[in-house]
Amino acid sequence: MTTMKLDMAGAATVLSIVLAAAELNLPIRVTGWLCLAENMPSSTAQRPEDVISIYGGKTVEVLNTDAEGRLVLADGIVAASEEQPDAIVDVATLTGAQMIALGNRTFGVMGHESLRDSLVEAADVAGESAWGMPIPEEALAGFRSDVADLTNTGAREGGMLNAAAFLREFVGDRTDADEDALDPETRRIPWAHVDIAGPSFNDKGPYGYIPKGGTGVTVRTLISYLEGLARA
Repeated sequence: MTTMKLDMAGAATVLSIVLAAAELNLPIRVTGWLCLAENMPSSTAQRPEDVISIYGGKTVEVLNTDAEGRLVLADGIVAASEEQPDAIVDVATLTGAQMIALGNRTFGVMGHESLRDSLVEAADVAGESAWGMPIPEEALAGFRSDVADLTNTGAREGGMLNAAAFLREFVGDRTDADEDALDPETRRIPWAHVDIAGPSFNDKGPYGYIPKGGTGVTVRTLISYLEGLARA
């Protein structure tokens, strides 16, 4: 709990992006969903093997009480889907596995292929380091539960990719989608998951334009992406 300045960076980033888009008068509607929770023990805290209901009705068996971020994110993704946006991008300090895979300066981007690639390109334009990662088809198998729709933790190997597979289950379908489409990706609202666990907080010395402390990573990337949409 001593790293909450890091762990709240996803919501802080989303807020900063919305404010920056407004200050720049970008001609695009941007809605920010801040998925917040008080990270304190209490008599109402979740316990191992609790089964909780996510907004929208899916149930999740809690096997790791420290994997709470994906639970509030799931609520937010369902709520955002109800608005039928052109795209959903979630930004979160979600997994320690991100740091193992990509280190402390490169964030991972997963999800809808064209949206994922557009965000990686926007990061390159903005001078930030992003890397597109896959969501393996077998990843969701690690979230099977006997008492709920899903568990909140999957296999340890490929933890960043597995967490993205979990979140994808809460992305809503487009109302204009072909219900008979065999590929679920053609029915879902385009969505991307950005894991900033390592790059979000710099506990060492400054480098480049990055200060010590909170870095604001992906604010430049998402603004660059929105500017590209505005030009288009």
